[in-house]
Amino acid sequence: MIWDWDYAMEVLPTIVVDGLRITLIATVLGSILAYALGLVLALLRRVRNTVVSTAVWAFIEFVRSTPLLVQIFFLFFVLPSFGLKFDPLTTGVIAIGVHYATYTAEVYRAGIEAVPPGQWEAAVALSLPTRRTWTAVILPQAIPRVLPALGNYTISMLKETPLLLMIGVLDVVGVANQIGSRAFRYVEPITIAGVLFLLLSLAASLLVRWLERRVRISN
Repeated sequence: MIWDWDYAMEVLPTIVVDGLRITLIATVLGSILAYALGLVLALLRRVRNTVVSTAVWAFIEFVRSTPLLVQIFFLFFVLPSFGLKFDPLTTGVIAIGVHYATYTAEVYRAGIEAVPPGQWEAAVALSLPTRRTWTAVILPQAIPRVLPALGNYTISMLKETPLLLMIGVLDVVGVANQIGSRAFRYVEPITIAGVLFLLLSLAASLLVRWLERRVRISN
């Protein structure tokens, strides 16, 4: 018998409580960092200081052009040589957040550029301060347009969390693999891990589609 339901039910709580919790923590915190830092990078790309905008552009292209796993290893194994050391989960959150911030920055940039020029002209005509223009006019119109794309990146971040196993973070896959190695039986725990990822991805996809409909209706 390939599949043992009794064994599957026995290991399911451990995979959910221990592994799924870490997966969700890494995904949520990584997403928050990616969204916040991505917006900062997008705004810095638009500053009139050529040195700043060029440096930000170079940083974005460098991070986007290197594998996430290499960045995880760099943060975990190289940074301690310079006096910066974080626990594995924190390192993973930073790596995922910074990596995807470079992608969300481009999404924000596209959303900002999609705001009609008339909105900028109206803000200038009303003599609104720059900060007020951004917070009251531009961003409230730009961010709803890019919410679906940001949601898709959240799904991608969810599926990248197993990479953190390489630095000792036991997410769903890590816990499933650990359980399988103890009993020398991998079918049930790895399958359960795959199903959990599938369910989370489907739920996130449905949420993204709902956001798309809401944005379409509001526009």
